[in-house]
Amino acid sequence: MAAVVKGGKRKKPMAEINVVPYIDVMLVLLVIFMITAPMLTQGVKVELPKAAAKPVDAKKDVINVGVKKDGSYWLDVGKESAEAGGTQMPLTDIKQKVAILLNADPTTPVLVRGDRAVEYGVVVTLMAELQQAGAKSVGLVTDPNSQ
Repeated sequence: MAAVVKGGKRKKPMAEINVVPYIDVMLVLLVIFMITAPMLTQGVKVELPKAAAKPVDAKKDVINVGVKKDGSYWLDVGKESAEAGGTQMPLTDIKQKVAILLNADPTTPVLVRGDRAVEYGVVVTLMAELQQAGAKSVGLVTDPNSQ
């Protein structure tokens, strides 16, 4: 039923939705997501296999990065090798070289070889630096013959 206003004229009912409360709720949710999103994305992403691991394609070059017992880092680019080798260099230089290699070919596999005696935090730091250099995923190399 239409409302009657002074002078006997009828006023049409308002058929618009007041969106101001919805905008307020949206802004509050936006602030909440902006605060919580950085907290959720911290950490190093490691893709673990759900089944038996397949060997890396031997036809393609591989970026091997590792940490030796003494805490020194090394880099080797080429075919996957069974021994830790390559060139010893600081972590910042490794990060720069890996970034250059991954810019040239982002599908190049990145493998991390950490000595058994190295602390967990050192390997995680290496993986975080590789992630910042552009590595989408990092493989962890293990020795299947030793237990």
